Amino acid sequence: MAAAACLNYGTPGSLNLQQSQQKLRKKCFIDMTTMGKRNIMVIGVNGGSGYGKAKKRIGMVRCSSGIGIGDFIGGDLLKFDLGRWLSDVEEHKAIAIYTPHEGGYEGRYLNRLKYQGYYFLDLSARGLGDPETTLTKIHPVCPAHLGKQPIVRWYFPPEVDYRLAALPPDAKGLVVWIIEAKVLSKSELQFLALLPTLRPKVRVIAECGNWRKFVWKPLKEIAGLTTIEGA
Repeated sequence: MAAAACLNYGTPGSLNLQQSQQKLRKKCFIDMTTMGKRNIMVIGVNGGSGYGKAKKRIGMVRCSSGIGIGDFIGGDLLKFDLGRWLSDVEEHKAIAIYTPHEGGYEGRYLNRLKYQGYYFLDLSARGLGDPETTLTKIHPVCPAHLGKQPIVRWYFPPEVDYRLAALPPDAKGLVVWIIEAKVLSKSELQFLALLPTLRPKVRVIAECGNWRKFVWKPLKEIAGLTTIEGA
């Protein structure tokens, strides 16, 4: 009964919780200072009963002095680098991307390629096997037999060549989008970087890791092919 009474607003249990929260607010302080051209927010707690007593600084937060258009419209909706993204995909043809952990940002860049007339082949690097065999050659697949069925082997056509043959005439090309590409070895990444050379209408996008924001690099740099070509 006492536990149920504390759940209602205005009961003695909630009143004690409000009083403790007010005491905690009195002990905390936030000061705004300036260091050069940057605004710094100082967060801390009071060591004594009054504000003038000793203070203990917990942390400092750097605040931006300017206000951008993203503060009014939404920074996740505005992607001013989409033009550079399209030009880099056409120039390098194989891109390694690094997405935020929460996900969702890469969808805007995927849709922009779709608007250009590209079709997609989504694959996961886990269980892909040998990329060269799976994408460009007839490859065997052994289904799970669960210990009761006989072990059989089925042969599948090349994934990339099969999708290229099925593209409509007005398609601009095929984008091979590989998720979890961070588990691939350097030799496998090197083949993916060279795949657009073998199949001119193919573009490769490999998710090679995570970062605070959506960034990308040429896949040849990640695979180490630029140093080999420079040598």
